[in-house]
Amino acid sequence: MSYLIIPEKYKPLMSMQQTEQGIKLIKEFFQQNLSTGLQLRRVTAPLFVLKGMGINDDLNGVERAVTFPIKDLGDAKAEVVHSLAKWKRLTLAEYEVKPGYGIYTDMNAIRADESLGNLHSLYVDQWDWERVITADDRNIDFLKRIVRKIYSAMLRTEYLINETYPQLEPFLAREVFFIHSEELRRLYPDKTPKEREDAICREHGAVFIMGIGGKLGDGVEHDLRAPDYDDWTTPNQDGFLGLNGDLLVWNPILNRAMELSSMGIRVDRESMLRQLELCGKQERKELYFHKKLLAGELPLSIGGGIGQSRLCMLFLQKAHIGEIQASIWPDDMRAECAKVGIQLI
Repeated sequence: MSYLIIPEKYKPLMSMQQTEQGIKLIKEFFQQNLSTGLQLRRVTAPLFVLKGMGINDDLNGVERAVTFPIKDLGDAKAEVVHSLAKWKRLTLAEYEVKPGYGIYTDMNAIRADESLGNLHSLYVDQWDWERVITADDRNIDFLKRIVRKIYSAMLRTEYLINETYPQLEPFLAREVFFIHSEELRRLYPDKTPKEREDAICREHGAVFIMGIGGKLGDGVEHDLRAPDYDDWTTPNQDGFLGLNGDLLVWNPILNRAMELSSMGIRVDRESMLRQLELCGKQERKELYFHKKLLAGELPLSIGGGIGQSRLCMLFLQKAHIGEIQASIWPDDMRAECAKVGIQLI
């Protein structure tokens, strides 16, 4: 219950039937705008991959994947995906996608180690996307340009929802504010990373925090990242490290920052070797994905994930992600939500 936020005087502005219709409208409209804006084609993605090939993502490096044996493969182990960052890059190579174009897919995952609350569920659904880039695109200006395209699709979706459901009023900032995690630390030296996120989002409304994964000036990371998908150690033109980041917005219902997307320019050969060494994970060089990358058999790319249920929760102005998706919640959380009108599916 320590992770449950109860907004003061919360009242859903839509019935459960309207909510389901709104979810459908958001998902259909946003993914079409994302596809057009970034020149992506839809592909079919796996729910699970074979264990031990280095294809599944590590996220923060501590989450346990849901694992099960496959009878017809001699009880070889499969893992439910955490995300599809590495799988997408393999797919770009297999489909021979050209620079400037990419793929997107519906990613569904189970994250058994999540701390459940308003924004975190056992069930994760997101649009995973990946786009081929050139060596010249591996810079912060290109990263910002892609972030702005994604945020523009969000703004168009908000407009459609507000037109369809007049009881919902727009609140998204018109532009994204960009800041590096080290700049953010210097701005709020006495705050924790999450407190910094709240402070900067409260001020600017929509923020992209760059350079997630590397240690900052105080020796602590803003947040953790696995060493083998995002590039968080390559210097940018401002002298800071990192070509990745998180897109956050201010959520007026929960009165806090809300992450909508984690994304970045992916590791090349040099940055992956550097990051594997920094994290003490050099043994991964012998895994299937890592061998292909080191051999130059995978394209340079940029990619990320955008939370589907989170986006719907935000636009439909809900207090809990369980008002958008069907999942499992603690009995005491369900009871507390029911008392205040938060209708968990």
